[in-house]
Amino acid sequence: MSYKFFENKECEYYPCHKGIDKINCLFCYCPMYHLSNCPGNPKYKIKEGVRVKVCTDCTFPHEEGHYDKVNEIIREERRRQGVKQIEE
Repeated sequence: MSYKFFENKECEYYPCHKGIDKINCLFCYCPMYHLSNCPGNPKYKIKEGVRVKVCTDCTFPHEEGHYDKVNEIIREERRRQGVKQIEE
């Protein structure tokens, strides 16, 4: 098993997305949800007068091979915000 991919077929919500054969559950809750320019395909709805991001049809963070890309996006956002990084 790779530290970059974990599939939890025992989860009560599995499969949580349609149209993808292998679901990476490491990013069960998307770490890019707060980004306005995430690489996924979010939709938006108005709920109680507030615009809410709906990622139900987005599979980007769950696709095999996207682990490094998701982490790169998160690191870049943190740099943009001025958060100091631990150098690897």
